[in-house]
Amino acid sequence: RPVTLAGAAPKAELALTRYETAFARLGFSEILYVYEPVGAAFFFARTLKADATVLVGDFGGGTSDFSIIRFRRDAGGAFRAEPLGRSGVGVAGDAFDYRIIDNLVSPALGKGSSYRTFGKVLPIPNRYYSAFARWDQLALLRASRDMREIRSLQRQAVEPDKIAALVEILDDNHAYPLYRAVSRLKETLSARDEATFAFEAGAVSITRAVTRAEFEGWIAPELAQIEGAVDTALADAGLGADQIDRVFLTGGSSLTPAVRAIFARRFAAERIETGGELESIASGLALMGHEPDLDRWGERAAIG
Repeated sequence: RPVTLAGAAPKAELALTRYETAFARLGFSEILYVYEPVGAAFFFARTLKADATVLVGDFGGGTSDFSIIRFRRDAGGAFRAEPLGRSGVGVAGDAFDYRIIDNLVSPALGKGSSYRTFGKVLPIPNRYYSAFARWDQLALLRASRDMREIRSLQRQAVEPDKIAALVEILDDNHAYPLYRAVSRLKETLSARDEATFAFEAGAVSITRAVTRAEFEGWIAPELAQIEGAVDTALADAGLGADQIDRVFLTGGSSLTPAVRAIFARRFAAERIETGGELESIASGLALMGHEPDLDRWGERAAIG
């Protein structure tokens, strides 16, 4: 599980209850929740040649989670691990996606424009565009009362073509190609200083050049939250940055240069490594299964 759950109103107790209900239906009588970066830490430990205190950052879609673990080799040559600290924040790749959409796409769909009603000119409600923060919310928007309002606004809008484009994206379910275009932009900006955002679906076409500096400005609030979570993990472990021997970053957003820079400012470059974006957690959990005392690594919940 993530260290910190994400969502509009995250509730850990509710999430765990739903997990336990699902596992009970499958016949499990007991489960152990392990934080995602702890699993990644065990994956990374395979590369260690000597004792080390390791900071692991796992950057998923909804959360950025951190754990600090000390690995020591015992007399028999096997590594033994001791958890020292952890933290997390409910922002990661999905939040970066939303910043791109909010700055590039939503204005082309009417955000910031106006409509006329009863002789007045009023702003288009921003709440119509907040659903783009998570792609799965777009389907709910399409079935909501807001959708009826959006259709009526198309007739009253100062820029009706923009509202028509919003209606088409929702009606024709263009969410998947939209988020693929956003992902391509992020991936390209991880390797280049400038890239072109290009989204075309049906009659909707949005193309614009974007610089890496511009993108980093958009995600500055999320970067600040991630940076704060790193400091919280260090404080929870009672360690300074100079006491961390190795840093392991995993997950897609770990490849974002601005995210890497957070760690480069604190740790020497030779201490920072990335990898295992698609396998680190699952592989690490399997390795953790060899530990003699699993309870020290997670929270056990009886569901029988």
